Amino acid sequence: MVFGLDALYLAFPDPAMADPDGLLAIGGDLSPERLKNAYASGIFPWFSEGDPILWFAPHERCVIFPGRLKVRKSMQKVLQSGVFKVTWDEAFEQVIKACAIIDRTKQGQHGTWITDDMQQAYLKLHQLGMAHSVEVWQGTELVGGLYGVVVNNVFCGESMFSQVSNASKAALISLCRSGQFELIDCQLPNPHLMSLGAELIPSNEYLKILKQQQ
Repeated sequence: MVFGLDALYLAFPDPAMADPDGLLAIGGDLSPERLKNAYASGIFPWFSEGDPILWFAPHERCVIFPGRLKVRKSMQKVLQSGVFKVTWDEAFEQVIKACAIIDRTKQGQHGTWITDDMQQAYLKLHQLGMAHSVEVWQGTELVGGLYGVVVNNVFCGESMFSQVSNASKAALISLCRSGQFELIDCQLPNPHLMSLGAELIPSNEYLKILKQQQ
């Protein structure tokens, strides 16, 4: 069942009531308060330009447990070579803009869900200390990165991009090896994530970890 959200009431329905495809609710806004409530409940917005705001709570969650991350020897050599410099929260706005415009047609995606309104919403979250980015540089050029929202000891990943081979992998590996998070939430699976050790867990298991305090 899909619920319509009241413009003034910030609470969400029980995520267990989401449709089989994970769609839970429609409407509302992208205010920091609503986004904070959403992520704390295991819910995230995902919609295309011109569509109403759609809120999802998948019944299975694609996640990475940092200790189970799979890094191939060839990738380990790339990391050790010093070809990349990795930073945190130095270029959040650049990262989200790059994620919005990256060509994803090879992954069967067309257009972007990272609309101008979405960018502004997550920039506000970043300014409030809730959203963070990992940047990958070659010299002074930003060549890869990712961003997401932190809830307790879970990093809720939103998107990543790569302008050169292995740049987004370097960002994700840095995130997993930071020691800051029990879980990396990847939301939905794809072959790239699964090759790095991502797995599917039931939503109730995900929510149990999400609500744990560090």
